[in-house]
Amino acid sequence: MPARPGARWSIQRALTLACDIRPREIRATLAAFLLVLLLMGSYYLLRPLRDALASDWSDAELSWLWTATFVCSTIAVSLYGAVVARLSTRRLVPGVYAFFAASFVLFFLGGQSLDRAAVLDKVFYVWVSVFSLFHISVFWSFMADTFSRLQATRLFGFIGAGASIGAIGGPGVAALLVDDLGTAALLLIASALLAATVPLVLWLQGLKYRDLGVAPIAASSADFAAIGGNPLAGFTEFLHSRYLLAIGLFIFLYTAIGSFVYFELKNLLADYDEAARARIWAAMDLVVNTLTVLVAAFATGRIAKTLGLPFTLALVPVLLSAGLLTLAAAPMVAVVVAVQIVRRAGNYAITRPAREMLFTAVDREVRYKAKPVIDIVIYRGGDMLNAWFFTALSQGLGLGMAPLALVGSAIAALWALTGVYLGRQFAQTHAH
Repeated sequence: MPARPGARWSIQRALTLACDIRPREIRATLAAFLLVLLLMGSYYLLRPLRDALASDWSDAELSWLWTATFVCSTIAVSLYGAVVARLSTRRLVPGVYAFFAASFVLFFLGGQSLDRAAVLDKVFYVWVSVFSLFHISVFWSFMADTFSRLQATRLFGFIGAGASIGAIGGPGVAALLVDDLGTAALLLIASALLAATVPLVLWLQGLKYRDLGVAPIAASSADFAAIGGNPLAGFTEFLHSRYLLAIGLFIFLYTAIGSFVYFELKNLLADYDEAARARIWAAMDLVVNTLTVLVAAFATGRIAKTLGLPFTLALVPVLLSAGLLTLAAAPMVAVVVAVQIVRRAGNYAITRPAREMLFTAVDREVRYKAKPVIDIVIYRGGDMLNAWFFTALSQGLGLGMAPLALVGSAIAALWALTGVYLGRQFAQTHAH
């Protein structure tokens, strides 16, 4: 049932405080907000379970798992490319989420019927790591295909705040229930949240035509047909596009800093038991995502619109470069935690929505084929290489926090320059 005119006007006034939204965009924007909220809520129920396992393994063991994650992610993206080539886009997105929902039910059943074994823990760690990028990459591909470039600049920041709300709810539920219900029950709750996204995706597909004005009112025939083409076209398109290569470099440099900080925190938690680690990781997620909400909802869209995408993409890398220089001068645990909070909150609130705006300047095949290559294969490849790089520096050369922080600061500076380049390329494309 449509909202009453008075209620709709009140909702619009409230949303106008957060972002520059038009009346016909309200339903689609709120649907997208709720969709990413459910997706991130499901992932953040699973994330503490995954990260709690990591402290049982050495840096080398974890590096091998990250290598396995990269290999599995590459295979998954290749299979996904084959599905994209053959399945209609209207079925593609809901099908992906239904598949992952079923997979976590299988992990629940496996945990109930099989003895807890190290191999099952490691398979779960790798699978959740694949899911962690796949579900959100598919979401943003869907968003870039649903909203126009102008709408993305105004609305993606607010929509991204829904991810932060979900990321708050997920660890909050995990921290509250893990002691009473155990970790297995969280798998079923996460699966239920994923299943709930399927009807929401179908509704949003209709709103694209009825409300957003991105395409004619009648559904396009392209939505009922597969994209077609080579299943591996995403890899070739990525390698032949300077614009896409720059986005890949941007993500690779982000993973370098993320890998360094993650390993340091992982090592600091080695003395805690598994339940305590799960609570600590969940509490950290809760703090980061609480800080993210206000920036994503009220600032990101305005920053991108008034200061431009080059500034928006470079902002967080510049802050991290300064933070890592501080860490080099004062190598303390508290500073590491602060850098981690800035890195993750800045990514969720500012960097990620701004990066997703870049994909509104490319065609549908790039969004659904090349984008997962960048979001998943390049990301996990960066994780793998940087994990081994960190292991070589820490265990091979015996470097401590201060020299590692100097390396990180230089990487962050290069990351900022890449962001400026991408923002300018987007502006030039948009001008044409």
